[in-house]
Amino acid sequence: MSTPPEQPADPEPPPRRSPASTFVEKAAIVAAPSTVTFALLYYFGSLYIKAYYSTLGVLPEDLGFSVQGIVASSTSAIFVPLCGLLAGGLVVFLVFGWLGRALAGPDRAVRRRTAIVWLLTLGVALMMLGLPVFFTDLVSLFPEGWARRFIPALMVAVGATLAICAVHLRLSESTGIRVRAAPAAERTWLAGGTMLIGLLTVSLFFAMAQYVADIGRGDAQLDAEEGYRDTPWVVVHSKVPLAHHAKNIRFRDYGSENAPYRYEYKGFRMLAKAPGRFYLVSGTSRYHDRRVVMLPDDGTAWLEIRGA
Repeated sequence: MSTPPEQPADPEPPPRRSPASTFVEKAAIVAAPSTVTFALLYYFGSLYIKAYYSTLGVLPEDLGFSVQGIVASSTSAIFVPLCGLLAGGLVVFLVFGWLGRALAGPDRAVRRRTAIVWLLTLGVALMMLGLPVFFTDLVSLFPEGWARRFIPALMVAVGATLAICAVHLRLSESTGIRVRAAPAAERTWLAGGTMLIGLLTVSLFFAMAQYVADIGRGDAQLDAEEGYRDTPWVVVHSKVPLAHHAKNIRFRDYGSENAPYRYEYKGFRMLAKAPGRFYLVSGTSRYHDRRVVMLPDDGTAWLEIRGA
């Protein structure tokens, strides 16, 4: 008498995920890019502030900007290059899709391999021309100015983009959409593509940092040439005579009857206020003849602010 076969046990249902864990995972997906974005805004904002105030002769480390102030300073500096990067990324994305469709199919396999070789060769060549500039004196081969600061990084970025396009064509299927299973050879291409993406990110980050620093220096020089229009006029009332070399500052001694603040100085604009000092400059000076006066905030003088 045969026994009936044992029925397989019902598989255990997968553990039920709590709503709290689901919320934490979704929050992490949103928070990670937000944290990176905030860190980048803070970094570029600090670069802008340092370049701006250092150009005017102010110590940026003394100013004590808040985190919100530093982040706010970055928005105007990175708006134009960020729009350019977004537009360039969209163009590259569309070109990748068009090229994948144009070279799809077994009848275009030869053209596809030729395109891969040319794109990879040209991309590597551009990267080899741009990378040594960061570590050697070859930067002197470029003319002074924006070309010396930006062309090497842009060469690396363009070269990495072309090489990434080659890797994309190599890894994509004939449809140009799905990616095949990765055997040993294709894992090498994947690793190379990952390294190229990192190199592209670093080169664009370097170029963006150079751009923000240039914008900070340029804004400082422009504000100085326009007479510091966005800074307030101040009148200094001092207990003791001030030793300074700022030009066109009007001095008046009111005598002992107006003691202790008997000395008055007009014609200053306040560039910045640090926790322990004021940075003043003559309102009639320009960038080439500016003389920054650092006035301690120790009770020796008080400032009357007259507005911008």
